[in-house]
Amino acid sequence: MGVATAGKAQAALTALGGAVNVVVSFVVFVILDVLDFVLCYAYKVADFLMEAEWRPCYCSSPKGVAANGGDIFVSENGGSRVVCLSSSKVQLEEISDTLFSRRTLAYEVSSSALRRLRSDPGPSVSSNNYDGKSKRMQRVTRGRPSFTVSSAVIEMLQGRIIGQVPRPIRRWSDCDCKHCTSWSSGGPKSLFVRSAGAKDHKAREDVLFIHGFISSSQFWTETVFPNFSDAAKSTYRLLAIDLLGFGRSPKPSDSFYTLREHVGMIEQTVIVPYQVRSFHIVAHSLGCVLALALAVKHPNSVKSLTLLAPPYYPVPKERQAEASQYVMGKVAPRRVWPVISLGASIACRYEHITRTACLVVCKHHLFWESVTKVVTMNRIRTFLFEGFFCHTTNSAWHTLHNVICGSAGKLEGYLDVVRDRLKCDVNIFHGQDDELIPVECSYDVQRRIPRARVKVVEKKDHITIVVGRQEAFARELEEIWRK
Repeated sequence: MGVATAGKAQAALTALGGAVNVVVSFVVFVILDVLDFVLCYAYKVADFLMEAEWRPCYCSSPKGVAANGGDIFVSENGGSRVVCLSSSKVQLEEISDTLFSRRTLAYEVSSSALRRLRSDPGPSVSSNNYDGKSKRMQRVTRGRPSFTVSSAVIEMLQGRIIGQVPRPIRRWSDCDCKHCTSWSSGGPKSLFVRSAGAKDHKAREDVLFIHGFISSSQFWTETVFPNFSDAAKSTYRLLAIDLLGFGRSPKPSDSFYTLREHVGMIEQTVIVPYQVRSFHIVAHSLGCVLALALAVKHPNSVKSLTLLAPPYYPVPKERQAEASQYVMGKVAPRRVWPVISLGASIACRYEHITRTACLVVCKHHLFWESVTKVVTMNRIRTFLFEGFFCHTTNSAWHTLHNVICGSAGKLEGYLDVVRDRLKCDVNIFHGQDDELIPVECSYDVQRRIPRARVKVVEKKDHITIVVGRQEAFARELEEIWRK
């Protein structure tokens, strides 16, 4: 009797907490919608004053944003793409429609209520008809002209552009340190790579480590690298990269940071120059998407795939037409609790609030890194803070949308290729307490690839799946590679 009463009380408290979370979240996100709208115009004025030109944002039409960078917005088979022009080539880039279609909370609630009142579910709102600024922007995008261009034409034009495209300049709101501006000052155009272990011809195999969102190669080099055995260090060449736009890698202001660009830079910086022929991949979070794309491109070279907290959300058949929107709803659920969901929702849905955070933190990352070291008195390693600070609004915003959300329609195909064409081992690790990417994502990968092994680590979350258990994880990786 007492147990049943306690159970009912617990259920009632849980329901009450959920209701409070919904109400508070509604109020908070309506305020954030208004704040982002105000910041949109504030930055337009600031950009004009600082750079002497109006800078379109993703509150503008896709055509306006693309054209500002010397690109052409393309509508092909209902998808959104950008023809990127450079001095030597034309490149057709796939971009996520979530960049332009971040519907406000008030709009979604009112639309849902109207449909219920009419007892008619009605057609879903197309991402091309709404770009996140309520009805005002809806009117703008309805009248947006689009150009239909065949992919074959783009391929024929590869390498046939005559003339020069001006070198992109750094935004005033971005950091001006040498690492963050190397792409605009004639510096290296390759990713930053940290190498350890066996050297060149002495290495039997290579291991490529790919970090997650707003992180860096130090996520690996400061944790598992020092804990590998001498035998592993003499057998494997360990290669950890800073992804394009993060850490010490270039952060070009004119890049769309698409899946193709990220994978291409990894190939250009690691696979080709390091003459990688046979390799293992270890990837965390967002890096898992890139790992799968790499494995599909190099099916005969990948010896094992180790994925930590893969962000795979199976898209229902009825939502396939808006797969990226579905995934954005999962990644950024508009909830103030847990706190990590609040952060993800702000980062994914509010372009100008995100830019403000980057203006305060990322533009002055060297200062904040120094402050962190002083506050901690160097008693703890601060690599997580440094990875979090060192990126730009452009790199974080586009990577989140074009890789996490934009790959929604591709991941199932990648997983099927890994299942059917690759013979490598697939191992998945997930923290039981991960509040950013639920454990179900890893089990969904396993359902797609039955041979994949899933290990759920108790009392670990999205970060502590590695940090804090690096010795044990290093042993687990060595065991995977030996197999």
